[in-house]
Amino acid sequence: MKVLVLGGGGREHALCWKLAQSPCLMALYAAPGNPGIAAHATCIAIDPADRHAVLAFCREAQIDLVVVGPEQPLVAGVADALAAAGIACFGPSRAAARLEGSKGFTKELCARAGIPTARFVRCDSLQAARVAIATFGAPVVIKADGLAAGKGVVIAQSIAEAEAAAAEMLDGRFGAAGAELVIEEFLTGEEISVFVVTDGETAVPLMAARDHKRVGDGDTGPNTGGMGRSRRPAC
Repeated sequence: MKVLVLGGGGREHALCWKLAQSPCLMALYAAPGNPGIAAHATCIAIDPADRHAVLAFCREAQIDLVVVGPEQPLVAGVADALAAAGIACFGPSRAAARLEGSKGFTKELCARAGIPTARFVRCDSLQAARVAIATFGAPVVIKADGLAAGKGVVIAQSIAEAEAAAAEMLDGRFGAAGAELVIEEFLTGEEISVFVVTDGETAVPLMAARDHKRVGDGDTGPNTGGMGRSRRPAC
Protein backbone atom coordinates (compact mmCIF):
# COMPACT_ATOMS: atom_id res chain seq x y z
CA MET A 1 0.00 0.00 0.00
CA LYS A 2 1.19 3.52 -0.87
CA VAL A 3 0.34 6.10 1.77
CA LEU A 4 0.46 9.91 1.84
CA VAL A 5 0.43 11.77 5.16
CA LEU A 6 -0.64 15.41 5.01
CA GLY A 7 1.04 17.80 7.43
CA GLY A 8 4.42 18.67 8.82
CA GLY A 9 4.20 18.79 12.61
CA GLY A 10 4.85 16.52 15.55
CA ARG A 11 1.53 14.73 15.13
CA GLU A 12 2.38 13.85 11.54
CA HIS A 13 5.87 12.73 12.62
CA ALA A 14 4.25 10.27 15.03
CA LEU A 15 1.88 9.04 12.32
CA CYS A 16 4.71 8.48 9.85
CA TRP A 17 6.84 6.74 12.46
CA LYS A 18 4.04 4.24 13.15
CA LEU A 19 2.90 3.82 9.54
CA ALA A 20 6.48 3.02 8.50
CA GLN A 21 6.33 -0.04 10.74
CA SER A 22 3.42 -1.60 8.84
CA PRO A 23 4.24 -4.72 6.81
CA CYS A 24 1.55 -3.62 4.34
CA LEU A 25 3.46 -0.45 3.44
CA MET A 26 5.06 -0.16 0.00
CA ALA A 27 5.82 3.56 -0.01
CA LEU A 28 5.26 6.43 2.41
CA TYR A 29 5.12 10.11 1.48
CA ALA A 30 4.51 13.26 3.53
CA ALA A 31 3.41 16.70 2.36
CA PRO A 32 5.19 18.84 3.28
CA GLY A 33 6.77 16.79 6.05
CA ASN A 34 9.76 17.95 8.11
CA PRO A 35 13.37 16.80 8.74
CA GLY A 36 12.25 14.31 11.37
CA ILE A 37 9.59 12.85 9.12
CA ALA A 38 12.20 12.50 6.36
CA ALA A 39 13.69 9.60 8.31
CA HIS A 40 10.51 7.61 7.66
CA ALA A 41 8.91 9.06 4.52
CA THR A 42 9.67 10.89 1.30
CA CYS A 43 8.79 14.55 1.82
CA ILE A 44 6.91 16.30 -0.98
CA ALA A 45 6.72 20.09 -1.36
CA ILE A 46 2.94 20.34 -1.58
CA ASP A 47 0.57 22.58 0.37
CA PRO A 48 -1.57 20.03 2.26
CA ALA A 49 -4.60 22.34 2.02
CA ASP A 50 -4.36 22.58 -1.80
CA ARG A 51 -6.78 19.82 -2.76
CA HIS A 52 -5.94 20.08 -6.46
CA ALA A 53 -2.19 19.61 -5.85
CA VAL A 54 -2.84 16.79 -3.38
CA LEU A 55 -5.16 15.02 -5.80
CA ALA A 56 -2.70 15.42 -8.70
CA PHE A 57 0.14 13.91 -6.66
CA CYS A 58 -2.06 11.03 -5.48
CA ARG A 59 -2.88 10.15 -9.07
CA GLU A 60 0.73 10.49 -10.20
CA ALA A 61 2.14 8.38 -7.35
CA GLN A 62 -0.83 5.97 -7.31
CA ILE A 63 -1.55 6.62 -3.65
CA ASP A 64 -3.90 4.13 -1.98
CA LEU A 65 -4.52 5.96 1.30
CA VAL A 66 -4.21 9.56 2.49
CA VAL A 67 -3.92 10.25 6.23
CA VAL A 68 -4.71 13.85 7.16
CA GLY A 69 -3.04 15.28 10.27
CA PRO A 70 -3.89 19.01 10.55
CA GLU A 71 -7.33 20.60 10.50
CA GLN A 72 -6.83 23.08 7.66
CA PRO A 73 -6.83 20.53 4.78
CA LEU A 74 -10.03 19.01 6.14
CA VAL A 75 -11.75 22.39 6.40
CA ALA A 76 -10.56 23.11 2.85
CA GLY A 77 -12.33 19.97 1.58
CA VAL A 78 -9.33 17.75 0.79
CA ALA A 79 -11.12 14.63 2.06
CA ASP A 80 -14.13 15.39 -0.16
CA ALA A 81 -11.94 15.77 -3.26
CA LEU A 82 -10.17 12.49 -2.53
CA ALA A 83 -13.43 10.66 -1.91
CA ALA A 84 -14.84 11.94 -5.21
CA ALA A 85 -11.74 10.57 -6.95
CA GLY A 86 -12.09 7.18 -5.27
CA ILE A 87 -9.00 7.57 -3.08
CA ALA A 88 -9.32 6.39 0.52
CA CYS A 89 -8.80 9.13 3.11
CA PHE A 90 -8.51 8.94 6.88
CA GLY A 91 -10.16 12.23 7.82
CA PRO A 92 -13.66 13.73 7.94
CA SER A 93 -15.50 15.60 5.21
CA ARG A 94 -15.51 19.37 4.94
CA ALA A 95 -18.99 19.47 6.48
CA ALA A 96 -17.88 17.42 9.49
CA ALA A 97 -14.63 19.39 9.82
CA ARG A 98 -16.69 22.54 10.38
CA LEU A 99 -16.91 21.37 13.98
CA GLU A 100 -13.21 22.20 14.23
CA GLY A 101 -13.21 25.06 11.76
CA SER A 102 -15.77 27.23 13.55
CA LYS A 103 -16.01 27.42 17.33
CA GLY A 104 -19.27 29.33 17.06
CA PHE A 105 -20.84 26.68 14.84
CA THR A 106 -19.88 23.95 17.31
CA LYS A 107 -21.14 25.91 20.30
CA GLU A 108 -24.50 26.48 18.61
CA LEU A 109 -24.72 22.79 17.68
CA CYS A 110 -24.13 21.92 21.35
CA ALA A 111 -26.84 24.34 22.41
CA ARG A 112 -29.36 22.89 19.93
CA ALA A 113 -28.54 19.29 20.87
CA GLY A 114 -28.56 19.87 24.61
CA ILE A 115 -24.85 19.10 24.99
CA PRO A 116 -23.49 20.83 28.11
CA THR A 117 -21.20 23.72 27.22
CA ALA A 118 -20.15 27.03 28.72
CA ARG A 119 -22.47 29.98 28.07
CA PHE A 120 -21.36 31.96 25.03
CA VAL A 121 -22.07 34.82 22.66
CA ARG A 122 -20.99 35.07 19.00
CA CYS A 123 -20.03 38.51 17.75
CA ASP A 124 -18.32 40.14 14.78
CA SER A 125 -17.79 43.67 16.06
CA LEU A 126 -15.93 45.22 18.95
CA GLN A 127 -19.09 46.90 20.20
CA ALA A 128 -20.90 43.56 20.43
CA ALA A 129 -17.85 41.97 22.05
CA ARG A 130 -17.75 44.68 24.72
CA VAL A 131 -21.41 44.09 25.56
CA ALA A 132 -20.82 40.34 25.89
CA ILE A 133 -17.68 40.84 27.98
CA ALA A 134 -19.55 43.17 30.34
CA THR A 135 -22.34 40.59 30.65
CA PHE A 136 -20.00 37.75 31.62
CA GLY A 137 -17.59 39.80 33.70
CA ALA A 138 -14.00 38.74 34.39
CA PRO A 139 -12.38 36.31 34.06
CA VAL A 140 -13.80 35.63 30.61
CA VAL A 141 -12.67 33.65 27.57
CA ILE A 142 -12.12 35.32 24.18
CA LYS A 143 -11.87 32.98 21.18
CA ALA A 144 -11.20 33.56 17.50
CA ASP A 145 -13.95 31.64 15.72
CA GLY A 146 -11.78 30.00 13.05
CA LEU A 147 -8.57 27.98 12.92
CA ALA A 148 -5.66 29.75 14.62
CA ALA A 149 -3.18 26.87 15.10
CA GLY A 150 -4.33 26.39 18.68
CA LYS A 151 -3.38 29.95 19.65
CA GLY A 152 -6.68 31.81 19.18
CA VAL A 153 -7.86 31.74 22.80
CA VAL A 154 -7.26 34.29 25.55
CA ILE A 155 -8.37 33.77 29.15
CA ALA A 156 -8.71 37.40 30.20
CA GLN A 157 -8.43 38.19 33.89
CA SER A 158 -9.92 41.68 33.58
CA ILE A 159 -12.45 43.54 31.45
CA ALA A 160 -9.67 45.69 29.98
CA GLU A 161 -7.62 42.63 29.01
CA ALA A 162 -10.69 41.01 27.44
CA GLU A 163 -11.55 44.08 25.38
CA ALA A 164 -7.94 44.42 24.24
CA ALA A 165 -7.84 40.76 23.17
CA ALA A 166 -11.12 41.11 21.27
CA ALA A 167 -9.90 44.24 19.50
CA GLU A 168 -6.62 42.57 18.55
CA MET A 169 -8.37 39.50 17.12
CA LEU A 170 -10.93 41.52 15.18
CA ASP A 171 -8.10 43.71 13.88
CA GLY A 172 -6.49 40.75 12.14
CA ARG A 173 -4.08 39.10 14.57
CA PHE A 174 -5.28 35.69 13.38
CA GLY A 175 -6.33 36.74 9.91
CA ALA A 176 -9.75 35.56 8.77
CA ALA A 177 -9.98 33.25 11.79
CA GLY A 178 -10.62 36.29 13.98
CA ALA A 179 -13.25 37.97 11.82
CA GLU A 180 -15.82 36.56 14.25
CA LEU A 181 -15.39 35.88 17.96
CA VAL A 182 -16.87 33.63 20.60
CA ILE A 183 -17.08 35.27 24.01
CA GLU A 184 -17.42 32.51 26.55
CA GLU A 185 -18.12 32.01 30.23
CA PHE A 186 -14.96 31.09 32.14
CA LEU A 187 -14.95 27.60 33.67
CA THR A 188 -12.20 26.06 35.76
CA GLY A 189 -11.29 22.41 36.27
CA GLU A 190 -9.66 19.46 34.56
CA GLU A 191 -9.89 19.16 30.78
CA ILE A 192 -10.01 15.78 29.07
CA SER A 193 -10.26 15.09 25.33
CA VAL A 194 -11.84 11.82 24.22
CA PHE A 195 -11.06 10.78 20.65
CA VAL A 196 -13.38 8.60 18.59
CA VAL A 197 -12.90 7.07 15.15
CA THR A 198 -16.17 6.84 13.24
CA ASP A 199 -17.50 6.10 9.78
CA GLY A 200 -20.69 8.02 10.53
CA GLU A 201 -22.51 5.04 11.98
CA THR A 202 -20.11 3.13 14.23
CA ALA A 203 -17.92 4.86 16.80
CA VAL A 204 -14.73 3.34 18.21
CA PRO A 205 -13.30 5.26 21.19
CA LEU A 206 -9.56 5.70 21.57
CA MET A 207 -7.60 6.66 24.66
CA ALA A 208 -8.40 9.91 26.40
CA ALA A 209 -5.78 12.66 26.36
CA ARG A 210 -5.19 15.94 28.12
CA ASP A 211 -4.08 19.28 26.74
CA HIS A 212 -1.80 21.31 29.00
CA LYS A 213 -2.96 24.72 27.91
CA ARG A 214 -1.07 27.39 29.85
CA VAL A 215 2.58 28.00 29.03
CA GLY A 216 3.77 28.36 32.64
CA ASP A 217 3.67 26.21 35.76
CA GLY A 218 0.71 26.78 38.05
CA ASP A 219 -1.61 27.73 35.15
CA THR A 220 0.21 30.95 34.38
CA GLY A 221 1.02 32.76 31.15
CA PRO A 222 -0.63 32.74 27.73
CA ASN A 223 -2.79 29.93 26.41
CA THR A 224 -1.01 27.58 24.03
CA GLY A 225 -1.96 24.94 21.50
CA GLY A 226 -1.53 22.21 24.08
CA MET A 227 2.26 22.52 24.38
CA GLY A 228 2.54 24.28 27.73
CA ARG A 229 3.85 22.76 30.96
CA SER A 230 0.93 23.43 33.25
CA ARG A 231 -0.61 20.48 35.10
CA ARG A 232 -4.06 21.94 35.71
CA PRO A 233 -5.64 23.53 32.64
CA ALA A 234 -7.91 26.39 33.61
CA CYS A 235 -10.23 26.85 30.66
